[in-house]
Amino acid sequence: MSTSETLYVKVDKNVKITSTPVHLGEIAQFSCVEKEVGSKVKALRLPTERIRRPGRYVYSILEVIEVIQREYPKLEISNLGETDFILTLEKTKGGSEIRSWIKTVLICFLSFFGAAFSIMAFNTDVGITELFSRLYQMFTGSESNGFTMLEISYSVGVGLGILIFFHHFARKRKQTDPTPLQVQMRTYEDDVNTTLIETKERSTDICPNKNIGSAAEKTKRHG
Repeated sequence: MSTSETLYVKVDKNVKITSTPVHLGEIAQFSCVEKEVGSKVKALRLPTERIRRPGRYVYSILEVIEVIQREYPKLEISNLGETDFILTLEKTKGGSEIRSWIKTVLICFLSFFGAAFSIMAFNTDVGITELFSRLYQMFTGSESNGFTMLEISYSVGVGLGILIFFHHFARKRKQTDPTPLQVQMRTYEDDVNTTLIETKERSTDICPNKNIGSAAEKTKRHG
């Protein structure tokens, strides 16, 4: 290996793993002119002593570089990805299928009635019932009984509009763009990842200050 050899590393912000130990090839992408070096680097193991149960764990790219430099101290490493990233250890899928169906039905039940309550609260606030009643009387000359074509078409239109707008559960899609639900889920995931990384950084920044403060206080007392 030449002394000027460069290894390029790219790690995403959130990497999912299924078990430990974790090899570098499972969490990062590597590019190197010498293919043999890249293959050996992928087989190196990342320290995972802190990963003991399913959850999210914050890592730094420096930990990856340290593992590589132990084996290749003269190798130049260039990071093209995140400086801090998260390893997410997911629970192994098992258990009862009936339990999964019960959870799915419960979530659908809560989502349906939650959305229905939101729509009814919105309609009550804007007075949609009174508006439809006035429109019906204006165009027909008779009073509305609350169950006319206006109410029916509005109710059907709201349901169809939600299904068409989200278009999340369709098997065949004409467009490859992500649905609004997928966009919101990705935004939520990015916010969670950013919060975890910033919390980790703040906790590491606070610790040295505490040590300095305690040391200064001891010096003052002895003085």
